[in-house]
Amino acid sequence: MPSILVDTGPLYAMADQDDDWHARVVGFIKHSDGELIVPVAVLPEAAYLLTTHLGPEAERKLVQSLINGEMALEQLTLQDLRRTLELLTRYAAARIGFVDASVVATAERLRISRILTTDRRDFSLIRPRHCKAFELLP
Repeated sequence: MPSILVDTGPLYAMADQDDDWHARVVGFIKHSDGELIVPVAVLPEAAYLLTTHLGPEAERKLVQSLINGEMALEQLTLQDLRRTLELLTRYAAARIGFVDASVVATAERLRISRILTTDRRDFSLIRPRHCKAFELLP
């Protein structure tokens, strides 16, 4: 099964049982056999949300899941940063933001078309270089 990039929203939804996306995200991950890859730029945003809304234990659990290899962590390259800047410029009016632009840049470099996200707007708007459109999961 092809790899899947994981955006901030699902990382939060996994931890928050009251989140509208919780059941869908947890169910999807449970039945998915694709490698889950977390772009490093997603981590600070997810950690902030987890700590702010659920407390420091939720943040620690996320970090532990990465250490345990439950999800892979993908670093940003200079190439990714250049592409991120291009996307931020091209989609300035839509205000897509650094994290989403860097997820797209990482997806393009790794040639991944599947993104686990709760953000339908930004990832539907952006036209990736390597595929017609992203497959947004769950």
